[in-house]
Amino acid sequence: MNRDTLKKMVSDWQVLLLIILVAGSIIAIGPHFEDGQFTTNLQYGLDLQEGSWLQMEFQAEVLTVQTDVPIDELAANLAEDLDTEVLAVASDQIEIRKAISREDLEPILAEEGATIVTYNPGVSKETAEDVKRILEDKVNSLGTKDARVNILTGLNGITRYVRVELAGVDMATANEIVGQQGKFEIRVQTTGNQTEHVLFGDAITSVSLPEKDPRTGQWGVGFTLSDAGATAFRQAAISSNAVNDPENHELVMLLDNDTVYSAPLSPDLAAKLKVEEVRQLSASTGTGESGMQDALNLEIHLRAGALPVDVTVAGSGSVSATLGDYFKMLSFAAALLALIVVGIVVYYRYREPSIVLPMVAINLSEIIILLGIARFIQQLDLASIAGIIAVMGTGIDQLVVITDEVLHEGRVPSPSVYLKRLSRALGIIAVAASTTFIAMLPLAVMDLSTLRGFAIITILGVLVGVLVTRPAYGKIIMAILSK
Repeated sequence: MNRDTLKKMVSDWQVLLLIILVAGSIIAIGPHFEDGQFTTNLQYGLDLQEGSWLQMEFQAEVLTVQTDVPIDELAANLAEDLDTEVLAVASDQIEIRKAISREDLEPILAEEGATIVTYNPGVSKETAEDVKRILEDKVNSLGTKDARVNILTGLNGITRYVRVELAGVDMATANEIVGQQGKFEIRVQTTGNQTEHVLFGDAITSVSLPEKDPRTGQWGVGFTLSDAGATAFRQAAISSNAVNDPENHELVMLLDNDTVYSAPLSPDLAAKLKVEEVRQLSASTGTGESGMQDALNLEIHLRAGALPVDVTVAGSGSVSATLGDYFKMLSFAAALLALIVVGIVVYYRYREPSIVLPMVAINLSEIIILLGIARFIQQLDLASIAGIIAVMGTGIDQLVVITDEVLHEGRVPSPSVYLKRLSRALGIIAVAASTTFIAMLPLAVMDLSTLRGFAIITILGVLVGVLVTRPAYGKIIMAILSK
């Protein structure tokens, strides 16, 4: 290829856009050596690195009922009868936040003038979204970016399971993070070792990041109470006499009835509580490395709050670091082999390096752009790798369509005829790509774990191909063949 041909290609804005996107993607991927090993900035899912997953079942049920009693009144009566929280989630549906069989519920509802139409274990969509948000806040507070929380909702709109994937976390830690209820409570010491309830985690409205006091070197975590929480806190401090004798009245924080923090009220806080409510509080955890670690752990507990529904671990699994590296190597080998085989097949068809090399280069550039985008929005797991290989195959198909269309009868047409044929070929490709986009869209928006990754990668490949790589290939092949 001479300099004039190269200059002609690069001067085209579509080819220039392709070059810029490839360069930007390589920067985003960031291939580099770290600790003597080659690595990148790509995020890997549970399949390709060490990690654990937990699938938890909600201990609740949603009932469709038939009754003449107002649904809100029925929910309130059942909450008292069952000693649990019962919500009206629709005009004829209630959510019972406790695991109770249908056989046990039927006589209780009969006493309240209601009959069960349908019984579905699980929770409503709104409750499931609340649980997902709480769990995401909890795992994100650990600083891990390779965590996913998926709620598994049936066609009836009832969610029975929630699945949490934690890449780079062992099973014991995963169970400690999300496999427990996470019921947070604050109590105040009264006399001796006795304590009384002050508030639950839902009274905490915000939590600050751990900070070190520059004067004392003490680490601490600040948090804010709701108005009702501040009122309850002041009343408990006064009734327990903590405002007058703060040193002998500790504030105790518990998670699942296990003490996670205990310290006396500060004299300044005690004096302020005598005259007014205090919403802004801070819990000191000590100095040094241990104080910082305690502050980080306390922040997680404060942010966790209490899940609205009990859960039990219905299934779990883990991937070892060795197995993850093995899968990663196999995935890379499969993608490389697919690229080589595609190049051989295309060469067998055209027997012309000036056509085959641009095809393979465009195919490779499309994969690089895909990885660059995935660096920010998508973890790479086995399903995502399968999507990349699928995009590679469909991409070559579309490049063959362009090549055959513009080289009709084996001759290079004039520029005007070439551009008309190229437009026709790109139109055919756009229609084919739109069907793939529509077919993958439901999988991309639904919480179907790994299938979602496959759909997202496929859709991204379709968009990158139609908008960037296919038009650029048409201009590149035009510049090469025109010589």
